[in-house]
Amino acid sequence: MAELLHTTMKVERARRDLTQAELADLAGVTRKSINAIETGHMVPSIILALKLAHALGVKVEDLFALDSMPD
Repeated sequence: MAELLHTTMKVERARRDLTQAELADLAGVTRKSINAIETGHMVPSIILALKLAHALGVKVEDLFALDSMPD
């Protein structure tokens, strides 16, 4: 089975009234990186996932999860 990364980052970011640029600044990345993660075009490194979770005040496992897809 193939696996995709599911993220609640956009929802958590909106709950805190943060723009992509603001979250990017907090995590030390570009706004384009935040957009790519939110749209599923990029999988963050473990370090970046931890930084994003910390910036949003959530556990990393609450921010990212694997979704299985049939082959």
